[in-house]
Amino acid sequence: MSKKLFQIGAIASVMLTAGWVWADSAAGDEPIQPIAPYKLTQPAKAELGKKLWFDPRLSRSGFISCNSCHNLSMGGSDNLKTSIGHNWQKGPINSPTVLNSSLNLAQFWDGRAKNLQEQAGGPIANPGEMASTHTLAVDVLQSIPQYRQEFARVYGSDKIDINRITDAIAVFEETLVTPNSRFDKWLKGDKKVLTAQELAGYQLFKNSGCVACHNGPAVGGASFQKMGLVTPYKTDNPAIGRAAVTGKDADRFNFKVPTLRNVELTYPYFHDGAAATLSEAVDTMGKLQLGKQFTRSENANIVAFLKTLTGDQPKIDMPILPPSADNTPRPHPFD
Repeated sequence: MSKKLFQIGAIASVMLTAGWVWADSAAGDEPIQPIAPYKLTQPAKAELGKKLWFDPRLSRSGFISCNSCHNLSMGGSDNLKTSIGHNWQKGPINSPTVLNSSLNLAQFWDGRAKNLQEQAGGPIANPGEMASTHTLAVDVLQSIPQYRQEFARVYGSDKIDINRITDAIAVFEETLVTPNSRFDKWLKGDKKVLTAQELAGYQLFKNSGCVACHNGPAVGGASFQKMGLVTPYKTDNPAIGRAAVTGKDADRFNFKVPTLRNVELTYPYFHDGAAATLSEAVDTMGKLQLGKQFTRSENANIVAFLKTLTGDQPKIDMPILPPSADNTPRPHPFD
C-alpha cells in the first residue's frame, strides 16, 4: 500500500470510529454545533457548589482547592505541563479544562469517571492531589455551622456526606459553559464575523479529517481515540490511557478526545502537556493522527480558526467562605 493510500485509509478509519462522515453541506449540517447558554435551574445548589469549589479546606493541606488545578481565570486549567498536588508532588498528567466538561462522554483523560459528580470525589481523596479522605472532608464541613445551614437549605436537612458534596460541586460545574464564541456566531448566520484566514483554517480543519474526532458542540469530548494513529506517539509520561480502566491492551494510549473550546487558553496540550503552543499541537496532530505535514501557512490558518472557539467565560463572583469553628479539623500542609 502506498503511503498516500495508507494516510487516506487511516483518516477514514478514524471518521468511521467516531461515527462521522462529512460531506459538502449547508451550514446547518456542519460537524460543529453552537454551545447553548446554560439555564440555571438550581441556583442555591450551584452557589453551594461554588463555595465548595473554591474551598481549600477540602484538601489535607488546607491549601489546594478544585480551582487550583482548574483555574477559572485561566480557561479552567492551570497552564502547567502536569499539575502540582499535595506536598508539591508533580502530577502524572495534564489538567484538562473544566469549561464545558458537562458535554464530555466521561471525565478524566481515561474516562474512569462516568459523570461530573463521580469525578468530583476523585481528587479529594487522591494522595497526589488534595490528599484528604472523604471522611475528613465531611468532618471539616460538618463542623462549620454555616455550611450545615446551607446544606439544610439545599437538601432539606443539615446532613453532610460525600454524595451531597460532589452533587453540589457537579451542579456548579454544569454552569461553566462558554457560549457565543465568534465561531458560534458564524454558525448562527453572521457570515462577516470570521476573517478569510479563519474560514480557510476551518475548511482545512474539516477537509483534513480533524472533524472526525473534534466535532459536536464541544468540538471533542465525545469519543476515545488512539494517540498516535498513523505514527506512534513518543512520551516519557506513564499514563496508558483507557487501558488503565478496561484492562484491555487494545485500549492502550486511547484517551478521551479533548474539547477544543477555548483551546487558546488551555495550553500546554495533550495528556502529557508536551505541546507548549497551539502551532506545535496542530503540527503534531497532523503528523501523528492524519499523516499530514501542514505547511506554515496551513498551520497558521488552523490556529486562527481554533482561536475563534473562545467563548464567553463564566462570570464568577468570588464566594466568601464560612469561617472554621473551634472544633474544625485543622490542616496538615506538610505531611
